[in-house]
Amino acid sequence: MALTTRQIFNASDARFVPDDRYGEPVDGMWWCNISYDMATGLGSFLLRMDPGTSSKPHEHMDYEEFYVIDGELVDNDGAVFRTGDFVSFGPGSKHWSTTDQGCTLAVFLRRANRRLGDDERRNLE
Repeated sequence: MALTTRQIFNASDARFVPDDRYGEPVDGMWWCNISYDMATGLGSFLLRMDPGTSSKPHEHMDYEEFYVIDGELVDNDGAVFRTGDFVSFGPGSKHWSTTDQGCTLAVFLRRANRRLGDDERRNLE
């Protein structure tokens, strides 16, 4: 069987573009789409966050999992995810993350996340 649709991505030289998955790009967040389908919210992508960047508060509508390729990510509850960590968030979990040093993640989504409103974010603080 010939493999005609294989793609190979290397985080060190992949083409990252502004992260506009939810409309307006998030400053300091970049992504490289591997298999992510905007219509279904299913698929995989690489995500790079510049030093000092924060993700927008969101709720996971299904599982979101990621592998930390490099750097460090800190969740709003203080949990620290370091190079080599594989993190799994279950449906209904709500959070946001920040990075002081920057990081690169391999992200696996089963459904698009839902952005939280300001009032919902305050409930998480």
